[in-house]
Order: sequence, then structure tokens, then C-alpha cells
Amino acid sequence: MKNVLLLLFVLCCQMVIGQEKSNAKLFLEKFKAHEGKYYEGKIVAGGREGDGFTGQRLLMQVMSYDDREVKIPFYVGEDKSRTWVLTYSNHKITLKHDHRHEDGSADAITFYGGTASNEGWDNLQSFPADEETCRLIDYGCQNVWWITMEDGKFTYNLRRIGSDRFFSVEFDLTKPVTSDFKPW
Repeated sequence: MKNVLLLLFVLCCQMVIGQEKSNAKLFLEKFKAHEGKYYEGKIVAGGREGDGFTGQRLLMQVMSYDDREVKIPFYVGEDKSRTWVLTYSNHKITLKHDHRHEDGSADAITFYGGTASNEGWDNLQSFPADEETCRLIDYGCQNVWWITMEDGKFTYNLRRIGSDRFFSVEFDLTKPVTSDFKPW
């Protein structure tokens, strides 16, 4: 009986030790090497004159990283109002958009986004709009966002289902730049 219990104990320990990290966790961990760094970006799809993005300097900063949350301010020209917040829980990642006014107060439309429906891939996570987003932004209910991190590039993407709305911005993670920007 003691041998059986010992064998069960050893097998359980091997199962716990042998568990691999989820793809979502592996994805989130990719940000660790970039903490504190800034990267320039460019619109690769969906940009048009007068949209508030085209012609502006696009800059992302991996402002903070821990094993549960990453905060990535997205600066557009001198506008420091946007931060992408990635949160890890139950082998899934949630993307929220934190929008602030210049005085630091929350915008009326903030913390919209969604949670991945599964653990995704270690280089791509997809976020369909959640119920909170649907209540906050009527047209936002059709949004799907996805973020990729591979081949030295970070992309943020938005597709509005049922429309021709598609926006994609790409950042070169091999070339950090200097900036002293901080979000509002």
C-alpha cells in the first residue's frame, strides 16, 4: 500500500512539474524583454487622411510588465490618451483600452475591449468585443481586435465585422527609440 501511495505521489508531482505554460502565458511573457522601451510604428492598413492617426508619429511603450498584466501606452502625435491593457487570467488574455483626458481623468468611453475565447497562440491573441463594450459603444459590438508579436514586430489590429473597417498598426521591436512620453 505504501508503494502504491508513493507511486501516486511521484506521478502527481511529475504532472504538476511537467505542465507546460499556456500559449496565452507565453504570449504575455514576450513583453518582459521590452519593458520600459519605446518603439515607433506605422499604419499598414486602414489609414486615411483626417483620421487622427495618418501623418502622426505613432509610438508604443511597454510601460509595465508583470506575470498578470502589461500596460502599453499608444501615443499618437502629442496625444497621450490611449493605453492598451493586457490582463492574464484563467489561461486567457483580456484586452482593454484605457482612454484618459489630459488631466488624467477617465474618458467617457474607456475600458472597452474583450477577452480571448481560448488561450490563442504564443504569437497571436484575438479579442472579440465583450458585453461591456457593446453597452458602451453600440457600433463597437462588432469589433474584433488582435495583437501579434513575431519576427521582431508587434501589430495591433481592429476589424469591424459587417463593415469595411480595418485598421492595423505595426511596430518594429528591433529598434527601440528614445522618448520621455508618459500617458495622461
